Amino acid sequence: MMLRMKTGVTPTVSEALEHMVGDLEPGSELPSEAEIASGLGVSRLTVREAIKGLQARGLVDMRKGRRPTVAFPNARPIGDFFTAMIRRDPRQLLDLIEVRLALEVQTATLAATRASRASIDAMELALEDMRRNSSDSDPDAIHAADIRFHAALAAASGNQLLSFLIEAMEAPLHTSRLQSLRGHIVRGGTVGDVIEQHERILQRVIKRDAKGAGAAMKEHLAQTARDLRAALSTF
Repeated sequence: MMLRMKTGVTPTVSEALEHMVGDLEPGSELPSEAEIASGLGVSRLTVREAIKGLQARGLVDMRKGRRPTVAFPNARPIGDFFTAMIRRDPRQLLDLIEVRLALEVQTATLAATRASRASIDAMELALEDMRRNSSDSDPDAIHAADIRFHAALAAASGNQLLSFLIEAMEAPLHTSRLQSLRGHIVRGGTVGDVIEQHERILQRVIKRDAKGAGAAMKEHLAQTARDLRAALSTF
């Protein structure tokens, strides 16, 4: 594929390469630096620096001795942004809850109408892992199972973009769950309470009750917000 600047149009090299990447399938190799430089009328050094910029944005993968390839969809840049914001100010966890309300209430609603047997099995397995690890008092294992539950629920929605966004929040959600569980215990709650909240969501999905599933998720996140406020008040 050769790139040419359109008459009267002067996009940056980065913009031209981004258009190229958008036209190629994930895993496809980009043309050589020499080919791109010739097509755009710029130096190879300029092309090399532009490709490094695309790599930093997660749009291309680079390996020594090989041409850059178009990256497969990757949620990491979004997750890194959320993580950096929360690291800078832990109270951003409450803003994250509002983001989750916007996404996960709809996710649960859609899952109730679209979930396959395999999706439901994945959620049930995650819940079982939460129950098993609650008796071992292993917070990291409980949170890992919690994240798998929400990821399975997102997959059950049948909306790849929703699933992608939930995946992007995996790292900051781990921080959120550690703090919310701490706040939940401070408020006199138990791990069993948290598991029951997830069970209510799953039961509404199994019964194909879209309105009920959305309501159960909304209540779960409202409870999480109260727990987070209790945890953050001790900072």
